[in-house]
Amino acid sequence: MLTVDNISFAYDTKPVLKNVSFTIEKGQHIALIGASGCGKSTLLKIIYGLLHIEEGVLFWEDRKLLGPFHNLVPGEENMKYLSQGFELQSYRTVAENIGQYLSNFEPELKQGRVQELLEIVEMMNFADTKVEHLSGGQKQRVALAKVLAKKPELLLLDEPFHNIDNFRRSSLRRNLFKYLKRNKITSITATHDKTDILSFADETIVIKQGEIVTQQKTEVLYQNPPNYYIASLFGEVNEIKLSSISASTSEKTILVYPHELKVDRNSSIKARVKNSYFNGNHYLIEAIFDNKIVFFESNLDLEINTTIGIHVNEVIISSRRLQ
Repeated sequence: MLTVDNISFAYDTKPVLKNVSFTIEKGQHIALIGASGCGKSTLLKIIYGLLHIEEGVLFWEDRKLLGPFHNLVPGEENMKYLSQGFELQSYRTVAENIGQYLSNFEPELKQGRVQELLEIVEMMNFADTKVEHLSGGQKQRVALAKVLAKKPELLLLDEPFHNIDNFRRSSLRRNLFKYLKRNKITSITATHDKTDILSFADETIVIKQGEIVTQQKTEVLYQNPPNYYIASLFGEVNEIKLSSISASTSEKTILVYPHELKVDRNSSIKARVKNSYFNGNHYLIEAIFDNKIVFFESNLDLEINTTIGIHVNEVIISSRRLQ
């Protein structure tokens, strides 16, 4: 289990993290989300042991993590940290980079391990290619395989898929998290992409301006976000007065995702179409409703300035937390 207890950190005099505390059970997969500059990457570096903290303590199981002032080589042996810098040797091949820290005393085992990792990151055809000839996305996949090579107990991932092509990103996520679950490797993934989170993170930790806002099961957090900030981290979200979409006289608001706001030509609740954006299997409609911008999805392209009926399912209204 990872225990982070009341840690604070500042670069010079600028506070970055303030009184951060949480625990993660062994084998869990955790997402770390928040607006840019909130402290996600800094927190990963502290856990791994690259930054020294003046306040608070960290434990992995029963062992205190002491940080760079106490270790000759910064970093924890049983952890691996994948930064956004890759840290690969460009003059060596893909296979050589992946197997860099594997023992040479059993060459067949080493070769088999490298081959397994090449398959996980889908780089089998590039085993003998020098890293300097790879694209940014390919380098990121090699770096991911490299940090997996010695089977860490805790894997810290900082935006691990952001350089990777969309068509390959989904299969790589599936391959990676299947591998982590199979080997009972704990992981923390700092990300801006909700698709890195929804299918794979057991729990999500939300950071805002250096402080932990909440730690909840990912599905629960998405389905009932406690505030606009958290909901917006999962994508577009509408903040709508309850009195505008129901018989209620309450001036409180609820948070509604675009896919939950439905087109209903018979509805007495009307919105005026401002823009229509083609998103593949649907159109994202930007509209004026109750004197503010709202977004909803439509199977059909809607003409600009058209007035259209909309509604929100009563189940969503009754279950969604009021603001």
